[in-house]
Amino acid sequence: MHIKKGDTVEVLTGEDKGKRGRVLSVDHENNKVLVENVNRVYKHLKPSQRNRQGGRLSKEMPIAASNLALICPQTGRRTRVGVRYLPDGSKERYSKRSGATMGKVSKPREAYVHEG
Repeated sequence: MHIKKGDTVEVLTGEDKGKRGRVLSVDHENNKVLVENVNRVYKHLKPSQRNRQGGRLSKEMPIAASNLALICPQTGRRTRVGVRYLPDGSKERYSKRSGATMGKVSKPREAYVHEG
């Protein structure tokens, strides 16, 4: 999965189609992503010692990563993500639409260092 915490994404399908938000957390095991102000549901709470009032709590629920598209930081449009090695041997994500870098993925590795 090429989506990371802090990325800006757009929802492609469902009730929140077209909404954009910041990624709060990523669950790689279940291929789910928690996005700010997307897929909000109400959790009904009974009055308790901790919550004396009770009532409805609105919160975000995870959404499938396949229903999201990453937003290019340079153009502000949806993009696919590629991975490339830099001359120093480190790996980075980049926008396939504009070629803009989207941050490093790994530390420099000697096997991928190339001059010239």
